Amino acid sequence: MINNTNHAKWDRINAKSLDSMFIKEMLEGLNCSMFEAQCILGKMHEIFMPFFEASQSIKSGQIKKLIIDASVSPNVPLNKAKQKFVTLTIDGGPEDVEIRQNKGVPALRQHRMVRLCEEAFQQGGLLTLEDLSMLFNCGVRTLVSDLNELRKAKRTPPLRSTVKDMGRAITHRSQIITLWLQGNEYTDIAIKTHHSIKSVHNYVDKFKRSVSLFLADFEIHTISFLVNISPALVKEFHHIHSQCEPIFIRKQELEEYIKKNRLTHQSGRAQK
Repeated sequence: MINNTNHAKWDRINAKSLDSMFIKEMLEGLNCSMFEAQCILGKMHEIFMPFFEASQSIKSGQIKKLIIDASVSPNVPLNKAKQKFVTLTIDGGPEDVEIRQNKGVPALRQHRMVRLCEEAFQQGGLLTLEDLSMLFNCGVRTLVSDLNELRKAKRTPPLRSTVKDMGRAITHRSQIITLWLQGNEYTDIAIKTHHSIKSVHNYVDKFKRSVSLFLADFEIHTISFLVNISPALVKEFHHIHSQCEPIFIRKQELEEYIKKNRLTHQSGRAQK
């Protein structure tokens, strides 16, 4: 019987020996301090360890890809953004074959788009349309069309543009507000839309403020300035408020907020 635990122990011993050899070379060959050598070793592990472990972690149909870290804010240029390695399943095997046979190539591409985006997000990264364009060997316009089809089916893959609400990705924020008005809690909304609970709370708060100001007869661009959101999003929030019928508890919560802020606005104007 093979003792796998014993093999693992020797693997760790060999790794430690290699680390010691590397540090020795850094100390003697490059005249580094022990602190510098250990920092360089740590960074080397962080960057190259995914490749050292590839034979154990990558399965048939998968690849390792370097993508933008999910923690990077939307105002950071891509060439300065922190990146990380993720494992992506390009070929899902029989599942992918069945989708192609029954629904065609566009449906398979859309299915893979959702899978890759969710895999990346679960590992702490975010794919862009440009990433997917290279992976699928197709144009960004094709993927935009796919994305529109997925949204019609109420499926919103966690791309960098949607999770970080960049560009024209207003529909994702609308989805958050609609789910909230339907009675979903912040944690459930965060899971369904691939946002953080903090982001969901922030959007709901801005929605409440926008509606309150609109009902107080503030102009769209003024609301945009006061709430610090785009005029387009103010219009979107107003459209949701006028079209969506919230459940009783949300309606009550919204009315209480509007009433409280109406008194604040009246008090402020009276002082002027």
